[in-house]
Amino acid sequence: MYKNLIKPIFDFFFSLTSILILSPIFLGVFIVLLITNNGKPFFFQQRPGKNERIFKVIKFKTMTDKKDSFGNLLPDNERITKAGAFIRKTSLDEIPQLINVLKGDMSIVGPRPLLVRYLDLYSDFQKRRHEVKPGITGWAQINGRNSLSWDEKFNLDIYYVDNLSLLLDFKIIFRSFNKVFKSEGINQTDKRPMQPFKGN
Repeated sequence: MYKNLIKPIFDFFFSLTSILILSPIFLGVFIVLLITNNGKPFFFQQRPGKNERIFKVIKFKTMTDKKDSFGNLLPDNERITKAGAFIRKTSLDEIPQLINVLKGDMSIVGPRPLLVRYLDLYSDFQKRRHEVKPGITGWAQINGRNSLSWDEKFNLDIYYVDNLSLLLDFKIIFRSFNKVFKSEGINQTDKRPMQPFKGN
């Protein structure tokens, strides 16, 4: 009952209320990125959702589109702006995903939506992460985030799928707020971004 009825209702009202409360912050970040990113404050990318249905996720854009002489994007650490680094550290870049939740593409809590190109690389066990809607935050995010290996992350995702409940969702939301304030788990211990998933 919670998974199919209460959770979608909670997601809708929680995201709507959050958008209204956070609208001043949303507007402030929007203006800053509009200026620093040459008029491009948002980042859009296709991601797989529940049952692998593709949707377009929206986030605040924290990196520029700078390219090398061959037309290839520069490494992440060379494209992220000072404003972008702060926005990412404080997880403010995730705020626009509340719109995805409002639309029904995502949930407040669930496995994080990963890249479409990973779909063909998953094992049958790993594919089970798509049995539920992806979330803005999730069980893996409060248990290590980018400091986890891919296997550890997938195991935590499937744990959430198998144990989804109101109590677990509230626990994840509470601990997510705590981690944002402490800025924990944003990067791996060597400060590099999470390495791409290359299959099993």
